[in-house]
Amino acid sequence: MNNRKLLFSIFLIVFIDLLGFSIILPLLPYYAKEFNASDFQIGLLAASYAAAQLIGAPILGRLSDRYGRRPVLLVSIAGNVVGYVLLALAQSLSMLFIARMLAGITAANISVAQAYISDITDAKNRGRGLGLLGAAFGLGFIIGPALGGALSTFGYATPSFVSAGLGAFNFVLVLLWLPESLTTERRAELLHQKRSPLSLASLWEALHRPLVGPLLYTRFFYGLAFSLFQTIFALYALYRFGLAAQQTGFVLAYVGVISVIMQGFVIGRLTERFNDSLLILVATALMAGALLGWALAPTIPVLLIVMAPIAMAGGVLNTVVNSAISKNVPPFEIGGMLGFASSLESLTRVISPSLGGLLLEWADGRFGKQVGTAFPGVFGAILMSWLISYVWRRVYQPDRNLQKRSI
Repeated sequence: MNNRKLLFSIFLIVFIDLLGFSIILPLLPYYAKEFNASDFQIGLLAASYAAAQLIGAPILGRLSDRYGRRPVLLVSIAGNVVGYVLLALAQSLSMLFIARMLAGITAANISVAQAYISDITDAKNRGRGLGLLGAAFGLGFIIGPALGGALSTFGYATPSFVSAGLGAFNFVLVLLWLPESLTTERRAELLHQKRSPLSLASLWEALHRPLVGPLLYTRFFYGLAFSLFQTIFALYALYRFGLAAQQTGFVLAYVGVISVIMQGFVIGRLTERFNDSLLILVATALMAGALLGWALAPTIPVLLIVMAPIAMAGGVLNTVVNSAISKNVPPFEIGGMLGFASSLESLTRVISPSLGGLLLEWADGRFGKQVGTAFPGVFGAILMSWLISYVWRRVYQPDRNLQKRSI
């Protein structure tokens, strides 16, 4: 199977995986309410999934370095299926938590898919390959919520069973169609490499590496600002413009379409023409301005205009930061290091719901709901503005100096 077919295969597998996830994601609060969950408990339910991913991503990434990408994908997809079935059969709130945590720790396989793409692409084409992965994410999140909403008319268990069925189909797809990307010789070579144990200490060590550490920090702080936007947007749209859930869904679908176009078709051309550090710097600056525009948007047409650069900058940063990380570590560390990056992103989704709620509550009490909705966006813009300086000093300048020395 040539690389183009392999890329399509992993694209399809990730798309089906994300489709199953996004089918049930918007329904979880309503499902939890069936068991008399409080708003705080619903927030904990979302955070528990992200916290499980935080633990699972580096473990799965490191296991894929040792045993191969394909078997780890199979095990993680099987665990996901079990999690969805438990969710469908839940008879209590505690069962919902168990189901979501199991799904979270096994659904942290995006780092494995990213490592697979790193195996089958060279440095020049890696951005294009990882961009396709981002496009699979975007498509899943465009189609899934609408499909989940339609299925929920048959009961909240139905979307969970459908997601389990998609997972089972995905398992068969990987089993019969996806070959291993690590050859026997390559895996034997990786097994002989000395690697630090997977721990907080190894993450701390990674954060202090030249280039790789700053890229991980960039992933975290960008993820925090963007996750804040995602977490608060529904309340923002309701309080500022009075948008109903369906209208908010249309706006987010619009963002998803732009993100798919960006990651599926534009990223490859950009990475062929410009180096990663320059793209990261420009996308960080674009995100800072766009988040400020989101915070201050006076009308829905203006909101739609500023959402476009948010989606474009997000598409670049999601893809290019991971691509740059994979290029700056030895092959035997790609899976584990991308797992660390995925964990840091999961950590932002643990932090951002509480942070966004605190910002809204604080601002609402002083300025009222409509004005207060600007504060999460202003905070995100300030964070990204600081990140521009950090990326300039710790990513762009060192990378440019390294390129000069290599000429």
